[in-house]
Amino acid sequence: MRRPVRRAGASRRAALDSTTIPTWTGPRAVAETAESLRFLQAPGWLPRGRRVYAIGDVHGHPDKLRRLHAAIAADLAARPTLTATLVHLGDYIDQGPDSAGAIALLTDGPPAPGLRVVNLLGDHERMLVDALNGDRAAATDWLWAGGREALASWGLDPALPREEWEAALPASHVAFLRGLELSHREGDYVFVHAGIRPGVPLPEQTTDDLVTMRQPFLWSEDDFGFVVVHGHSSTPGVVIGKNRISLDTGAGLGEKLTCAVLEEDLIGLIAV
Repeated sequence: MRRPVRRAGASRRAALDSTTIPTWTGPRAVAETAESLRFLQAPGWLPRGRRVYAIGDVHGHPDKLRRLHAAIAADLAARPTLTATLVHLGDYIDQGPDSAGAIALLTDGPPAPGLRVVNLLGDHERMLVDALNGDRAAATDWLWAGGREALASWGLDPALPREEWEAALPASHVAFLRGLELSHREGDYVFVHAGIRPGVPLPEQTTDDLVTMRQPFLWSEDDFGFVVVHGHSSTPGVVIGKNRISLDTGAGLGEKLTCAVLEEDLIGLIAV
């Protein structure tokens, strides 16, 4: 899976507005200024001319997401590439103050012209969608996991009966939630919300695996045949391992929201 390492030139350290966050492996490589973005060696590879921006769990913080979107747009303007994809890794709602605002931002379209956007299903969106589909247990779970505050962010009474949620929510937001994808693949990378079940081929992974998996995935040292880029399991900083990259750095807990910039055999990080 690994390709020969190519050293980044000066043009690849172009402007990106970001702040320092810790990484668990490799040198600290997150720029503090727009002029000093640095890259470290990534565990996977993308073909030349392709770039992926992957954003971890938003959890009701559209302000942070908007700042990352602006940084991505600035990076694309400064360092154009043949193709670029933005992957949101799920969990857009709950925990933070403005779930409705986060979904509204995501339904506004790409933050830069020509940027492809892939939105993945997180476990919090899954609970809400299941509740909209009539699952009482999912509705109870969602209310407990932050759904009351999320309903309030839409201007709805948290005591509103479950049967009335769908009609009360904006139709475009419901369509967005129902249209979320389970996974996305680019080059050596597979993007999912939570992880995969080791030893199970990717086409045979269940929704539970992709959306709720923690163990044994997090401790696995298996070569999956690809690098998994995921969120779901919050950590103080980005985790970069030989078989996975974890990007949930605790935005829902008041910490930073993080974006990975992947190109060729490099990874750069933005955090706000």
